[in-house]
Amino acid sequence: MGTPRGTTASPPGDKASPPWGTTVSPPRGTTASPAQGPASPPRGPAGRPATGRPSPTPPAAAGPEGTARPRQEGDPGAKAPVPRKKIVRVKVIKKKVLRKKPKAAARGAAAPPEPGCPPLGLESLRVLDSQLRSSSDKRYGLGAHRGRLNIQSGLYDGDFYDGGWCAGREDGEQWLEIDARRLTNFTGVITQGLNSIWTYDWVTSYKVQVSNDSRAWQPCRNGSQEAVFPGNRDPETPVLNLLPVPVVGRYLRINPQSWFPNGTICLRAEILGCPLPDPTNIYYLPSDPQPTDKLDFRHHNYDEMRKLMRRVAEECPSITRVYSIGRSYLGLKMYVMEISDHPGRHEVGEPEFRYVAGMHGNEVLGRELLLNLMEYLCREYRRGNPRVVRLVTETRIHLLPSMNPDGYETAYKLGSELAGWAMGRWTYEGIDLNHNFADLNTALWDAEDNDLVPDQFPNHYIPIPEYYTFANATVAPETRAVIDWMQRYPFVLSANLHGGELVVTYPFDMTRTYWKAQELTPTADDGVFRWLATVYATSNLAMATEERRLCHYDDFARSGNIINGANWHTVPGSMNDFSYLHTNCFEITVELSCDKFPHASELPGEWENNRESLLLYMEQVHRGIKGVVRDADTDRGIADAIISVDGINHDVRTAFDGDYWRLLNPGEYEVTARAAGYEAARRPCRVSFENVPTPCSFRLAKTARQRLRELRARGARPPPDRPLRLRRLRLRRLRAHRRRPP
Repeated sequence: MGTPRGTTASPPGDKASPPWGTTVSPPRGTTASPAQGPASPPRGPAGRPATGRPSPTPPAAAGPEGTARPRQEGDPGAKAPVPRKKIVRVKVIKKKVLRKKPKAAARGAAAPPEPGCPPLGLESLRVLDSQLRSSSDKRYGLGAHRGRLNIQSGLYDGDFYDGGWCAGREDGEQWLEIDARRLTNFTGVITQGLNSIWTYDWVTSYKVQVSNDSRAWQPCRNGSQEAVFPGNRDPETPVLNLLPVPVVGRYLRINPQSWFPNGTICLRAEILGCPLPDPTNIYYLPSDPQPTDKLDFRHHNYDEMRKLMRRVAEECPSITRVYSIGRSYLGLKMYVMEISDHPGRHEVGEPEFRYVAGMHGNEVLGRELLLNLMEYLCREYRRGNPRVVRLVTETRIHLLPSMNPDGYETAYKLGSELAGWAMGRWTYEGIDLNHNFADLNTALWDAEDNDLVPDQFPNHYIPIPEYYTFANATVAPETRAVIDWMQRYPFVLSANLHGGELVVTYPFDMTRTYWKAQELTPTADDGVFRWLATVYATSNLAMATEERRLCHYDDFARSGNIINGANWHTVPGSMNDFSYLHTNCFEITVELSCDKFPHASELPGEWENNRESLLLYMEQVHRGIKGVVRDADTDRGIADAIISVDGINHDVRTAFDGDYWRLLNPGEYEVTARAAGYEAARRPCRVSFENVPTPCSFRLAKTARQRLRELRARGARPPPDRPLRLRRLRLRRLRAHRRRPP
């Protein structure tokens, strides 16, 4: 169940007020302090709240000792009570005290700061497989290296890997051990059950033990008693238990004591702890890339995001513009930051680029990367960084950090470790935005099967089906806003930033064989898409690391960390496919991190992993050919002219100024430009290996029929047709010949 709107979650380290949707329990044997909040009214004798006003029919109170209780109505011999004055009752009722309801927290209110001790990094893979051990395993696919928070199982029967660690025996002596590789101040443990489509398994209680040498173990105690912590009640909801007193050690063991009766000992975990300084320990040296950019590395809720965007716009007013493309279901604006040397205006010959993040609200890394990218481009432009200056002056950049702001607020209130795998993924209405765009693939493939493309059915700019435009269609307002945004701006290149894996996917995302869950389904521009995906994957430090392990169960490193989307899993109605088939824009999906919601302490390292990738991918918008299609008579640009490349069954169209961009790999191409009312023109264009667009412009002459239409539209007398003109010419010559003197 999602977090109620207007509530503010506490961080994992806050014992007094645990986050909504999570369980923060003291160890068994301790007394849980009441949750902080509005004080409950005192309870009366019958358990009803005492409200400070008399009851309408109060019972007669017993008199002092030695006095008799007055008779009540209904007692034998009781006299009828003397009626009281109604005015008194009215006055008392008017004086009743009403407790005011606490006001809901402001929309987008900031959550409390993260706890002082971050997670060790089981989920984000900072903890290596070699640092995890267990007493026993069911099999390798359920070994200790699988006991990571939010790790996912395979989707198909017979998959080697499953989602969690499972002990080989069922007794109270089993354990999962984590080696922090240095002395650490352990403060808490987060657990989940097994992620599996076949079984239900989770641990319902466990003990915690700490050691400095992995041989002598000290139990975590609550006073004089060994603490037993409550575990999970279902496989997916993360449960946080804070240690009664932080414990210092290098190794920590989770020792299950009880488990789901119909299951077995299986769990996934994350450990909270602060590493202690130890200059003699080689593992103390930081291995992650350290950022040199002084950016705002933290999680930003809705209000904080707006403030950051406003601050960047004030720092760089000459190159920035903040605008909204619409509102979410709950009314949150979907803000976009434009960065260009002439913001708010389309320049002829300058391509338009976009980054979209936050389609799934709980995949938050893309959101923070785009906010950091805004800061970076602004500051580096002011410093005169030649690369950034060239990028800003030659490209119109649009950054949408939050496509699903309602979902993000839900996940944000739970926190980075307690949002789980799916909380906040969907919109407030429960719609997955990545399946919510119009399915244009089926219409195209049906037309191709009937040999209707491109003569009778277009291979680009495929119209949206009528059913999709109905008012009662299941289309989220966020989706409609993005579609309208796509139609207003002539975007050339885009990337959709997600999380939960380390891979770059490219269209098509939907399988051509409708009943297949996986199938290689390339586009007509497969070579270009593979190049674009490779550019991001090879320049991303996390993806390019050879030593990195699998996020879940797919080994994408074997294919260079790129994959055709449909060959991974089919996604009907994806934004990538819609963008390619309905507009000129080529779009890929980037899965940025194994952890959908990284801890704030990991954001600087993630920025270093992705900074070069973000910049290099934007520069690919200048790859291929560009030009302007003009009228040969007036020299004005021709809008909606069709640009075709021989051998590629996918065309693009010119923008309203007549300019166009066509992404192509290096090579020789025959390019044709045609428009309604004009004679088609054809010319060769060569694309070099340098990342500089090749100019390839056209001047189109009007057809005779078009000229005739324009003359008639102006009310002018159209010229006679050719046969009539020839006949008149012969008659004139014949008359002139007859008039000659003999």
